[in-house]
Amino acid sequence: MRFTLIAHVTATDPAARLSDAGLAHTREVLAATPGVTMARLYTPATARDLYTDDGPSPALAFQLYFDELTALEAAAGPAGPLRALADGWRDLPGATVAHQAMLVRAFPVPEPKPGGTPEACSYLVHYPGAAEDLNAWLTYYIAHHPRIMATFPGVREIEILTRVDWCDALPWQRVAFMQRNRLMFDSPAALEAALQSPVRHVMRADFENFPPFEGSNLHFPMFAETLTLAG
Repeated sequence: MRFTLIAHVTATDPAARLSDAGLAHTREVLAATPGVTMARLYTPATARDLYTDDGPSPALAFQLYFDELTALEAAAGPAGPLRALADGWRDLPGATVAHQAMLVRAFPVPEPKPGGTPEACSYLVHYPGAAEDLNAWLTYYIAHHPRIMATFPGVREIEILTRVDWCDALPWQRVAFMQRNRLMFDSPAALEAALQSPVRHVMRADFENFPPFEGSNLHFPMFAETLTLAG
């Protein structure tokens, strides 16, 4: 079983970008966090979809993986190393941070490519609302949608993240989105090719069959950097 802590950093200016020094500090803190089995840092990318346009991607996002929920809670606790990021990212105007701990459900793809490429691009998707019946929602979604995702040309990884209860002491906004997805491609161009492919129409048709839910969903393309862990 794997757990993840995922955070999105949003600036008031959609064009704002974190400085090289800010990125270096973020990488250093994330890579040195005890208990982390993999760390990914996300920065904005662009890819056109046939059906959705949810505006600019967050200025920054990161995702930390842990084998145990207790390790995640220790990293995010009162004495945890992630407190070193607690002051925020000062060179991002009006930066706000939303974070959540989740269970990772990974699904097979025809041509996986661990670690991606230097231009690797993730499609970060979240469902912030609520399902009328969460059990019915997850049962349907997990049985159907990842199988269609796996037919996207060039897809390298598929994750469905689902909710857990967790403790932390980070001074950021805790969110309880009912689900998140992450798809990995070799580049923004590869992601866009998938989003413009006929598979996207099949995805949309399946979307119309989802059990009732509120809140729609949001999609953000982001460059995905897999960090080298300290130690």
